[in-house]
Amino acid sequence: MSIRLAILGYGNLGRGVELAVRQNPDMELVAVFTRRAPEALKLQTEGVPVYSVDEILAHKKDFDVLMICGGSATDLPEMTKKYAADFCVIDSFDTHANIPTHFANVDAAAKAGGNLALISCGWDPGMFSIARLYANCILPDGNDYTFWGKGVSQGHSDAIRRVEGVANGKQYTVPVPAALEAVRNGENPELTTRQKHTRVCYVVPKEGADLAKIENDIKTMPNYFSDYDTTVNFISQEEFDRDHKGMPHGGFVFRTGKTGANGENKHIIEYRLQLDSNPDFTASVLLAYARAIVRMHKEGMTGCKTVFDIAPSYLSPLSAEELRAHLL
Repeated sequence: MSIRLAILGYGNLGRGVELAVRQNPDMELVAVFTRRAPEALKLQTEGVPVYSVDEILAHKKDFDVLMICGGSATDLPEMTKKYAADFCVIDSFDTHANIPTHFANVDAAAKAGGNLALISCGWDPGMFSIARLYANCILPDGNDYTFWGKGVSQGHSDAIRRVEGVANGKQYTVPVPAALEAVRNGENPELTTRQKHTRVCYVVPKEGADLAKIENDIKTMPNYFSDYDTTVNFISQEEFDRDHKGMPHGGFVFRTGKTGANGENKHIIEYRLQLDSNPDFTASVLLAYARAIVRMHKEGMTGCKTVFDIAPSYLSPLSAEELRAHLL
């Protein structure tokens, strides 16, 4: 079965999807839709047409699943809800607190259109979510811990760049080593937000900018930096280009638990990701789940799903017999 994919939006994640398709011989990228001028996009794959998003309905029969790779945290939910009425869709919406509302909206739209949608697909939410779920089921008497980093936070980096006087900036989320070690040692610590992570910022200031004001504006920014120990480093654009081009990320999920008549047996489950490129890895996750969504839709399923609802065998290009023979 060949799966025909289309991308809506072509930033870092869209480029990651385009490149990852090459590693999946059962998939084909057939179109890219953009809210920008189509001629402004230069894909790395020859022959893939680029269309305006206004043309998307005219190509409804051309692809099996639409991967929504653009949009901010505020407009992505509206995009997914809108397009789920006409297409099978996948997004990587990652505002955890708003997932229930997003799910309900997309579920209604997808069911109305007879389509299947998957939301919040990536590594967190996504792969980390599955690790937490499995671990909770296996060790019901225990504690959860999630650490992110060291890695680039795209949302926090965008927040830095919006500060007055900032020409460019990037923010790294860094686990506190002592907290990480305490969890790994099975000490079951109670950790505050500030005790778990620090935030390290690299800022290119505009000429003549007030550095003290920039630093204060960043450190006191609510919902981003005010609850963390934050370090602001001022650097040149040359240093930024040399040392901060990449988008690494990753993290850890832990579940500590006890078994035995008196809880005498202690266990620790640890799941780790170490990623050179956050968008490339997220794109690879999306492609695996695109395979699942197309298969499940062919079986007649509609509505909205999350990674919790997808059986692992749907993700693989291998047959059930091959999976039992080689991976079980």
